[in-house]
Amino acid sequence: MAKIRPDDLEKIGETIKRTMLLREGTGRAKVIVHMGTCGIAAGARTVMKALMDEIEGREITDVILTISSCAGLCSREPMVTVELTGEPAVKYVDLTPEKARRVFEEHVLGGKIVTEYALAAGSERTL
Repeated sequence: MAKIRPDDLEKIGETIKRTMLLREGTGRAKVIVHMGTCGIAAGARTVMKALMDEIEGREITDVILTISSCAGLCSREPMVTVELTGEPAVKYVDLTPEKARRVFEEHVLGGKIVTEYALAAGSERTL
């Protein structure tokens, strides 16, 4: 077994901080990847990986990336819900890793909904 180095402890600490943010529900944005069986079969893991790479590569600490079960629209998977503080949640459908990166760049970071991938905003309103 390898010995733990100081750099490893920093990485562990950052992971714990992210876990605590998730539990406490703080952050300026929350991105939920729907990973029920249907989502996983449709490619949700690759979407999740693309989003994780964006967050880690840019060293973003105020965006929560989490998962949930099926959102009930299996034929439109992979799906992601984006929740920005003070804004209605937006459901994105039929995603690929490339589309997810665009949603992350334009909506999560830029605040502009990517309407061509969005199914609905809020609980009642469609786009």
